[in-house]
This record gives sequence, structure tokens and C-alpha cells, in this order.
Amino acid sequence: MFGNYLIGLREGLEASLVVCILVAYLVKTGNHRQLPPVWAGVGLAVALSLAFGALLQFGSSTLTFQAKEALGGGLSILSVALVTWMVFWMRRTARHLKSELQGKLDAALAVGTGALVVTSFFAVGREGLETSLFIWTAVQATDDGIRPLIGALLGLVTSVVLGWLFYQGALKFNLAKFFRWTGAMLVVVAAGVLAYGIHDLQEADFLPGLRDLAFDITATVPPDSWYGTVLKGVFNFQADPTVLQTIVWAAYVVPVMAFFLAPDRPKQDAPAPAVSQPVEQ
Repeated sequence: MFGNYLIGLREGLEASLVVCILVAYLVKTGNHRQLPPVWAGVGLAVALSLAFGALLQFGSSTLTFQAKEALGGGLSILSVALVTWMVFWMRRTARHLKSELQGKLDAALAVGTGALVVTSFFAVGREGLETSLFIWTAVQATDDGIRPLIGALLGLVTSVVLGWLFYQGALKFNLAKFFRWTGAMLVVVAAGVLAYGIHDLQEADFLPGLRDLAFDITATVPPDSWYGTVLKGVFNFQADPTVLQTIVWAAYVVPVMAFFLAPDRPKQDAPAPAVSQPVEQ
């Protein structure tokens, strides 16, 4: 539940903040009449995300075992790529998200109502599609369709409440630090999803080494024990991973975490132009 709660919270909070910024800017600039198109775009984005999640769930249920494992493995890798891009993008733009969205909204206001719908749709839709894909792959990795979904739903509800409090001015926090540390936790979650995606591709006979285990500590950490469940739910831990899974997990989490937590490089000021000195006669 925790891993999916974190996914729902972070992705949902990004979408909530986007909506808050758009709505607050329209209200502040006296464009109250333009709020319905913005909400229409948000509603379309939510509907598309739900439809995409339903398509993944019900569409995959009719596939053969091998095809389902291949689909799950491929989508796991895709979702990890999207989430990795997302955490780095948000780390880079968190400080400037407000001004960036306001600039896009000014351009949309100049064009008309349809542009407002499109702007809000794309601003929220990207987060919704990423959330649907990542939650679906995380659910497949845990083989438990109830608790992960409950965790994700609780995370989304929490994000909506936090977004509303943020809009009302009752809640203030450092967005850059929040997205930095939740992003670091998501890197660990994504590494586990990636490892399960590799395992799915091995079961589908797309990759070799299904029987080559790196280690097997299922006797020490039984998957059905409470601590095994916690490790699996929080870190997507597997007590008997294959060699390829372990290599891919380490090859992902070590460099990605190092780059993500690396301090920002200070911007160097441009050198001052040289000033010619008068030549003394």
C-alpha cells in the first residue's frame, strides 16, 4: 500500500498544484468566466486516465499467460522510464512551475476558450496517464489488486486535500524539497517495478536466466510474513531475484539516485566584458 500511496500522493499533488495555479491565476486576473473551460479540460483528463487504466486492466485479462507477462514487462519498463523523466523534470522546474503555467495560460487566454480546455487537459492529462500506467504495473508486481489500489486511492485523496489547503493559503511548504525527497523514494519504488518487469519478460521467454537466482532468502524472509509483505509493498523487495533482475536493479538505482541527489551546480555569472584603458601619453 505504501509504495502506491506514495505514487498517488506525488502524482496527484502535481496535478492538484497545476489546477490550483491555473484557477488562482484566472481568479486573480478577473477571468472568472474562463473557469468552466479549465474545469472541462481537467474533467476530460481525469476521464482519459480512468479509461486508460480500465483498458490496461480489462484488456490484459483476455491475453495468454505469455502475452500478459510480455505486456506487463514492457509496460513496467515504459512506466519506469516515464517516472524517471518525471522526477527529474519536477526537480528542475519545481521552483518555476507557477510562472511557466501562468505564461501558458496567458497565451491560451489570448487564443480563446478551446485553448484553455487544451491547456488544462494536457497539464493534468500527462500526470493522469503516468499515474494509471505506474499504478497498474505496481499492482501487477505485487500480485495483489486490492491493497495497492486502496493505497493509490488514499494517496490521490490526500493530494486533493493538500491541493485545496494550498489553494486556500492554509498550507505552505517548500515544494522543491518535497518533490526532491518523494522523488528519491520513488526512484527506489521504480527500481523494484523495473526488476519485476525484467522478471515478467523472463517468464515470457523474452529474456534468459529465469532459473539463475542471485540469492534465495525466502526461508529467512517468507513472502507471506508481515515483514516480507512490508518489504515487498514499500520497496518491491523480492526474496529470490534472478541474476539479471539484480544487475538491472543495481544498474538503475545507483546512478539514478546519485544524479538525482547531486547538488545543483551554481550558475556561473558571465564574465564581465573587458574595458580598454586609455593609453597614457
